[in-house]
Amino acid sequence: MTDNTPAPLAWPEQIFDIFKRGGVRQVAYVPDAGHAQVIRRVHADPDMHAIVLTTEEEGVATCCGAWLGGERSVLLMQSSGVGNCINMMSLIQNCRFPFLTLITMRGEFAEFNPWQVPMSRATQPVLEAMGLTVMRVARHEDVADVVQAGLDAAFESGEPIAVLLSQRLIGRKKWVAKP
Repeated sequence: MTDNTPAPLAWPEQIFDIFKRGGVRQVAYVPDAGHAQVIRRVHADPDMHAIVLTTEEEGVATCCGAWLGGERSVLLMQSSGVGNCINMMSLIQNCRFPFLTLITMRGEFAEFNPWQVPMSRATQPVLEAMGLTVMRVARHEDVADVVQAGLDAAFESGEPIAVLLSQRLIGRKKWVAKP
């Protein structure tokens, strides 16, 4: 007997599908290996606009501007970039913009780079201090539910939301010297 049940999508595909179904039209990002598959899908989709940033705080302003222009947007970044956004996050609070960011975590599970650890420890408390609700995902099977809940809270309830994708979820990073 053959099982015709389709295999579950990999978690980056689930994230992209949630963005599509949720009407996200703009995705701002600083290049990051943890978000690479989602970024590639956004670039390939003619209905979505990928915006490469030089620094993460530009993404906060970009998302706020997209909302003013009538579009939903999401900011993708790594935990090391959260510190760059703190002052700009006051824009979200003062203007009461809906906001969704997905943050790949570094400095946690089996981190090889000690420079990633301090911001990793500060990421959640700093985001909460700036008024964002923080949701965390550590298991593949929870990605779709948490990201969908974050998108709904942001764009249906007008809440600022940060979804943290744990380092255990995204996998260990290894430094590879190039010959």
